[in-house]
Amino acid sequence: MTNKHLPELNAQDEALAQDWEGDNQQWWNWYMGSADNALSVNDSSAVPVQLPEFVDSETTRAAVNAELCASYRLDDDAISRFQRDGYVKLRDVLSAAALGLLRAEMERCLVAELGTNPGLEFRSGEMMWLSNEIIRAFVLSPRLAEIAARLLGVASVRLYHDNSLAKEPGCGRTPWHYDRDHFPIASPDICTAWIPVQSIPRNMGPLAFAVGMNTYRLVESLPFSKFDTSYDRAVAELFEKHDVAIDDGPFDLGEISFHHAYSFHTAGPNQTDESRMVLATTYFADGARVVPQPTMISGDWRKFMPGVEAGELINSEYNPVLLPDHAPG
Repeated sequence: MTNKHLPELNAQDEALAQDWEGDNQQWWNWYMGSADNALSVNDSSAVPVQLPEFVDSETTRAAVNAELCASYRLDDDAISRFQRDGYVKLRDVLSAAALGLLRAEMERCLVAELGTNPGLEFRSGEMMWLSNEIIRAFVLSPRLAEIAARLLGVASVRLYHDNSLAKEPGCGRTPWHYDRDHFPIASPDICTAWIPVQSIPRNMGPLAFAVGMNTYRLVESLPFSKFDTSYDRAVAELFEKHDVAIDDGPFDLGEISFHHAYSFHTAGPNQTDESRMVLATTYFADGARVVPQPTMISGDWRKFMPGVEAGELINSEYNPVLLPDHAPG
């Protein structure tokens, strides 16, 4: 059965090397529809979700801004684990006060964009940093960008884009994928900070990683179908066949992950009564270009780097250089 969210123009043939013809929310609806939910495992654990307290004051904002500009103590072992495993989870990167402020603002922005009852199992918003002061401080944070640059081993990084993501109660799996398919950037040096704005127990659907930077090679020749869930199931079956270790552990409040564009990952269903909200911000090494032939899997990529065409250097005003000595004004 053809994915019901696939735009008519994209459904005319099997080609992927074409522009996405829908909007951002339609892309996410289509993409989440490519997950095989028969692979879900019911988790009966009753670990409570820890929500950060929301306090909005001048004092809180000043403290959060100072936190977002301060360096994080990243040790050599964390860098080695990222380069070996394709991802790393870091504890206490952001305070409860920062997460409380961010969660409240993300929810406010998503409601403003999608309404109070959008009838969606997975809500998404992108490029919110352009119009929202609080989200801008997180997306352009020197603290987070410095971690990304050090993990990638590059001198400086640029922003690709931000994602405000809300997996609602009852929403199913996120399909197996790696971000190299989604980011039309001709560079091996790309990573995403995945920032939960509450704790994520296993039954809420934490990001789960196939351990190993080179694990993608087991499945890189699999054909991707834009019509059904066959790719998701085939990846899961190959990982099981090759005994690939899967890290699907929970996220504590303040714990965030960074994953490389080659890191295969998924997420389980949200079986709690709370919205699983995450800010995902993607960085790439300065000096990269757009790939020669972007595909529909990249969504509306021109929105994220306006005026930049296939094969060109990525240096639009929406892709600023982010490092401590390039702190946002």
